[in-house]
Amino acid sequence: QVQLVESGGGLVQAGGSLRLSCAASIRTFSRYAMAWFRQAPGKERELVGHISTSATTYYVDSVKGRFTISRDNAKNTVYLQMSSLKPEDTAAYYCAARWGVPTNSRYDYWGQGTQVTVSS
Repeated sequence: QVQLVESGGGLVQAGGSLRLSCAASIRTFSRYAMAWFRQAPGKERELVGHISTSATTYYVDSVKGRFTISRDNAKNTVYLQMSSLKPEDTAAYYCAARWGVPTNSRYDYWGQGTQVTVSS
């Protein structure tokens, strides 16, 4: 059974940085595309970005240049490094996994989420 566990969320001031981690209990982790999503109160869940099995990354425009997704296949972990944080980045952040090629929406496994709050 696949489990994804996010950590690293918290409260940070605008302009600050946080690094989220997502530990995956997937034996063939290197063959899974990983993604980060977020959901703010009263809003729909949205893609933040994803990383392919070959570590190619994609980001939505609102985080491009500020967020970086990386993966460590030896640790079965994907990271979301967030910098220059803005109050509008406040949301619950979720990691997701799917076998093979990354997509912008369809993932098979999801973590429970970690809250990020950015104060102004």
